[in-house]
Amino acid sequence: MSTLPTLTPITSAWMQELMEEKTVLNELLAKHGSPINIHQTDAMAYNFNSYRKVFEEFGLKYKIFFARKANKTKGVVQKAHALGMGIDTASYQEYAQCLDMGIPPSDLIVTAAVKNRKLVEKAIQNGSLLILDNEDECALVQAVASAQDKKAKIGFRVSGFFVNEKKLYSRFGFDLLDIDDFISANFLGSEKFNYLEYKGLHFHLNGYSIEERSYALTQCLAFSQLLSKKGMKTEFIDIGGGILMNYLKYETEWEYFHQQLRKAVSRKVDPITYGNQGLGFEAVNGDLHGELKTYPFWNAVSKGDFLREILSYKIHSSENLAEVSNNLSIEIRMEPGRSMLDQVGVTVAKVAFRKQDSTGDWLVGLEMNMTQMLSGSADFLLDPFVLYQEEQSEEQPVEVYFTGAYCLERDILLKRKIALPNLPQVGDLVIFVNTAGYMMHFFESSAHLFPLATNLIWNRSTENGRINSAHFQNDENL
Repeated sequence: MSTLPTLTPITSAWMQELMEEKTVLNELLAKHGSPINIHQTDAMAYNFNSYRKVFEEFGLKYKIFFARKANKTKGVVQKAHALGMGIDTASYQEYAQCLDMGIPPSDLIVTAAVKNRKLVEKAIQNGSLLILDNEDECALVQAVASAQDKKAKIGFRVSGFFVNEKKLYSRFGFDLLDIDDFISANFLGSEKFNYLEYKGLHFHLNGYSIEERSYALTQCLAFSQLLSKKGMKTEFIDIGGGILMNYLKYETEWEYFHQQLRKAVSRKVDPITYGNQGLGFEAVNGDLHGELKTYPFWNAVSKGDFLREILSYKIHSSENLAEVSNNLSIEIRMEPGRSMLDQVGVTVAKVAFRKQDSTGDWLVGLEMNMTQMLSGSADFLLDPFVLYQEEQSEEQPVEVYFTGAYCLERDILLKRKIALPNLPQVGDLVIFVNTAGYMMHFFESSAHLFPLATNLIWNRSTENGRINSAHFQNDENL
């Protein structure tokens, strides 16, 4: 029996239902190639409501924007819009496509890290809000708005917040210590940016700290009061994304994985990752250094509960942050991406080969590459499911690494070694669940001229209780 840590993912009923339909999955792979991404968007309503209920619990004016960059499909955007969400766009293509889909410009915001003139022209022409990051962006928006003789709605992204006397670094936004002087000189004491119409503040924080977001919101609220005294009304403060979600069923499995990874990197037990990669940990002269550089896949506080913790925070005040926001008549906005896509998608790939490498480890090659399930995390720490084409008469347990199709030694789909009841055969299917948020598309590439994966939307409508391949629509055709 394998002693490898298992990390059992939470799976929705639709995922279990889908995995019982090998014939349908084989038909979809035969038609679209491997891998395919399958989306079922019903869960987005539950995710949205987890935030909506908290805002309404506090009696806050609010607006929730879906972070489009988390997933490129039109299907999830349509669902978000149908739920009453706005859409946060990060490129000209995202913004223009949303307009083409009939989403009102007032429901779109532009937060792109780089805003070229084409994007700015389109946003101002349609009257959508632009979140500005620096003085050069202000100058570009001013030039475009002046040329169109039309006011541009803007918000300022702010960074450099202080938490327990430590200044948080971000490459995004105006520094909190500098923005007051910038606004005073260029907006209040000058006509330099007279075509820019200030609406609110926005912040982006790295990581997932409730405390840091609470301090950032506190400091934005305080700054809004300073601006108000100078005659600039702040209509909203946008706390961005980074709201935690929970992927895993069992906290005990998550803790055991941490223990075993540390032991493996310290060479106290056999490796549990490819090449004994530490995923952020490193053994130096017998001592373990570093920290896990993956998403925190287990979380006791997530989604609406995470938001509630922020809004109920009290810093140097008898009032919580929701009460302060209400008293200042400020709308609180947010931009969830990953958490809005919890339980929305799976990635299905076909086994191409099996082999043992020179160390004796089994490698199972899949018809996909590492960019088709890749985020900024050091590894995707969920156990996949294997659908064997033939019934297994008896279990012959095996430990494997899943590898991809790029001609790179590091194209290892999961760095973690996976325990299976039987060695997969060529043509068997591997299902990676809950991949819709930042995994399917964020770093997807087409090196070797490999085509990008087809994205399918499943409406779960059935005829006589049966599922067939006609129920899955190519997202490009929406």
